[in-house]
Amino acid sequence: MQKIRALIASPRVLSIKSNGWLYKCAGIRWIMSEESGNVQNKPVKRVEEGNGESGEHIRKKLKSDVEQTGDERKHPKRKVVLLLAYSGKGYYGMQRNAGSSQFKTIEDELVTALIKSGCIPDNHGDDMKKMSFQRCARTDKGVSAAGQVVSLKLWMIEDIKEKLNSNLPPQIRVLGLKRVTGGFNSKNSCDARTYSYMLPTVAFAPKDYSTENSIAFRLEPETLQRVNCLFGSYKGTHNFHNFTSQKAARDPSARRYITEMTCGEPFVRGGAEFAEITVRGQSFMMHQIRKMIGLVIAVVKGYSGDEVLKRSWGEEKVDVPKAPGLGLVLEKVHFDRYNKRFGGDGLHECLEWTEEEQAILAFKEEHIYPSIVETECQEGSMASWMATLPIHDFKATAKGAQDKDRGQVGESNRIIFASSIVWFFFFKSNKMFNISSLIIN
Repeated sequence: MQKIRALIASPRVLSIKSNGWLYKCAGIRWIMSEESGNVQNKPVKRVEEGNGESGEHIRKKLKSDVEQTGDERKHPKRKVVLLLAYSGKGYYGMQRNAGSSQFKTIEDELVTALIKSGCIPDNHGDDMKKMSFQRCARTDKGVSAAGQVVSLKLWMIEDIKEKLNSNLPPQIRVLGLKRVTGGFNSKNSCDARTYSYMLPTVAFAPKDYSTENSIAFRLEPETLQRVNCLFGSYKGTHNFHNFTSQKAARDPSARRYITEMTCGEPFVRGGAEFAEITVRGQSFMMHQIRKMIGLVIAVVKGYSGDEVLKRSWGEEKVDVPKAPGLGLVLEKVHFDRYNKRFGGDGLHECLEWTEEEQAILAFKEEHIYPSIVETECQEGSMASWMATLPIHDFKATAKGAQDKDRGQVGESNRIIFASSIVWFFFFKSNKMFNISSLIIN
């Protein structure tokens, strides 16, 4: 290979061909890359001395910039958001678990469809950061969504929605697609999230009511009024460290702002009476909504007094029951700040989905509501969960229970220690003792 030397420093980019290689000079550095038709037409960034980039690093960067497949040249890559609706039954939540194929998630199905449809390269499926993927909410196992929004970069192929849906199972649909700004992040740009929770109204029956006759139960207006009074107390900013796991009482991130929480009028499906709870907040922690509902159910059924809600926002650890995940649905995510800033600039659309409302409702009626009602009637997840409420001690704090457990553990250790001493002398007297065989915790 012919050796080329830069004789003078020049701000212009010089190009010299030799033995099938293209040498380019930017500043006082020579950049070597394989000759191709695309290289001559690609502008080369000027490299100043002392910027810390080696020639090999620049060569690789040039190759990655200019070497594109036919699909990439044909279809531009853009930042978009997808409106998703899905039934969470049978899935281990929304977020993908890389390298864990046995626990299938919604994102597993979505990434597979993106690759099959030609929206992203194959290697983006292994590393979702390559497509700047982000979701608004990480729904838990079994939780459904009617208005989940994800942001990502993809190739703008024709008929994206139709091709994606053809590669998705029926219980997962892409209902909308919109262009967004290059720096958009669906999680960070989301101002608020609205969830609903559909449950059989027998959950609010007195604790001595027999669940064997749950289909016949009908919620009294006075009980519904009390339920809404309790839910209303959640409004505002509170410390919800007792409503999730691994959050300390003084952790600032445990403070969350709730703007709405109500229970709607009951309705009958499958012969049983149901009701839908709606809650809107800035953001929610793992299991927070299910625990908020679980604690109100415990109070209405008579397992605890109303004061437990206020006590649960204090620093002491309170035992809060977690309602089943079956009826929880992510209804809508809100982008008020983004819409105000970019929605009217003439280049980007408002992230509102009024045109998709009928499709959202149709999906809920076909996939989400029937799944919740049928599963509840067949498996009785709410009745099974209500049977566990008596084991919760709403008066004692978790700290007291921990102290009690420590006392029991300490007593057990003393017994083990005493037994070990007895066995020590026994083995020693029989000359069978091996010090490595004695373990005292």
